[in-house]
Amino acid sequence: MPDYISELKARLARIHDLESAAALLEWDQETYMPRGAALARAEQLATIRQLAYEQLTSDRVGALIEKLDGTADPDSPDGAIVRVTRRDYDRATRLPDTLVARLSKAVSLAKEAWKNARAENRFETFAPHLEVILELNREKAESLGYSNSIYDPLLDEFEPDTTTAEITALFAQLRSELVPIVRTIAKAEAPEGSVLRRHYPAALQEQFGLEVVSDLGFDFTRGRQDLSAHPFTTRFSINDVRLTTRINEAFFAPAFFGTLHEAGHGLYEQGIDPSLERTPLATGTSLGMHESQSRLWENLVGRSRAFWAHYLPQLKHHFGSVLEGIDKETFYRAINRVQPSLIRVEADEVTYNLHIMLRFELEVDLLEGRLTVSDVPDAWNDRMHTYLGLTPPDDSRGALQDIHWSLGTFGYFPTYTLGNLMSVQLFESAASSIGDLHEQISRGQFGSLLAWLRDNVHRFGRARSASKILSDACGSPLSAAPWLKYIRTKYSEIYGRLP
Repeated sequence: MPDYISELKARLARIHDLESAAALLEWDQETYMPRGAALARAEQLATIRQLAYEQLTSDRVGALIEKLDGTADPDSPDGAIVRVTRRDYDRATRLPDTLVARLSKAVSLAKEAWKNARAENRFETFAPHLEVILELNREKAESLGYSNSIYDPLLDEFEPDTTTAEITALFAQLRSELVPIVRTIAKAEAPEGSVLRRHYPAALQEQFGLEVVSDLGFDFTRGRQDLSAHPFTTRFSINDVRLTTRINEAFFAPAFFGTLHEAGHGLYEQGIDPSLERTPLATGTSLGMHESQSRLWENLVGRSRAFWAHYLPQLKHHFGSVLEGIDKETFYRAINRVQPSLIRVEADEVTYNLHIMLRFELEVDLLEGRLTVSDVPDAWNDRMHTYLGLTPPDDSRGALQDIHWSLGTFGYFPTYTLGNLMSVQLFESAASSIGDLHEQISRGQFGSLLAWLRDNVHRFGRARSASKILSDACGSPLSAAPWLKYIRTKYSEIYGRLP
């Protein structure tokens, strides 16, 4: 009998290699590529992406899927490969190869245009690229097909089996409880936060961040960190995971907590079962689950009292007089200061989800034709004022602050809030299982937490869905209630009783 599964795996391995090569070129574009190479890089990426697409959508891969469908336990590794490959194949075969190539090229050009527009504070120079990206995403959604919202098939790419209606309902529930909390906090006396806005030399920030990330368990023999305009994590292999960060010498929080955030993504990728290497299963199961890992390490761990009981003395050792006279409680309150922010990646835990709601609503309005690209800056500013009481003074701190639209990724933003909600459910389950987790964190010991995450989340890659992982690990489906309880408990200690 022909060994169909081995043939399928061999074909998928080649596709994986092509996609990894494209990811390496994209990483280089964000870190070291000379600006003048943008057009050549766009052509290179379009070629590689089209080759990978042609391999995946070949008649032979389709035939192998048909022959293998139903022949293996769907929960077994081979069964999961067939199931996930069918999903990828079905989506890919609905997309014309010319659309895939056009989108890849448009993204490469848009990324460079976004960088320049952001640096020059000129949305109008990015707008034509966004028009192209938007139209290509409409074509993509139409090709994939949908019954309700045009946003559904784009969201499904990042958070499988989730609908726009479900996100809209979840966000409405969350907003109804979150807005009163934010308003109550706004009336309370805020902790002093100036300690974070002193001079923190870039080299020392980078060194301290790398030391902490290594303590968390990120393996620098299988990864590295570099600088980029917008922090991100990418992987070319389970054994080659790249982090990036950006540093502001006048503000400690963005680089450090951004580094923890990206390390959470990197730990997930490094923790996938090695047997899944060079298969479609060798990455995170959804972007919501991926975000749960970054937010867990950034917030549940990195913004905790226990964490700074251990690391504040080390931070003082690195920065000396900058932190003279600052005790643990003062620093803890500073890093947990709630203050509406123009910049999403600098937002506190409480207001962060309002940034996501804004972006989600703009994306849906753009795709459904209720908003034009030229009106995006004004619409952005209006919603910022409504949700956070702030009006961006320029486009760089408004509609140009995020890289995602230049990457062609419509449907991505809601996963940030889903990850926030998942992070609390997973952390609480881990704490219940481990017992003295907070005590371990206060000693700078993270092995038990990482091991729990490896066993309950990381190792499965895409072999299990996010809903299955969450249900198995936590005994309950996704819910906003644990996150809201966590926020109320933590921030009542700082700001007084919250609604």
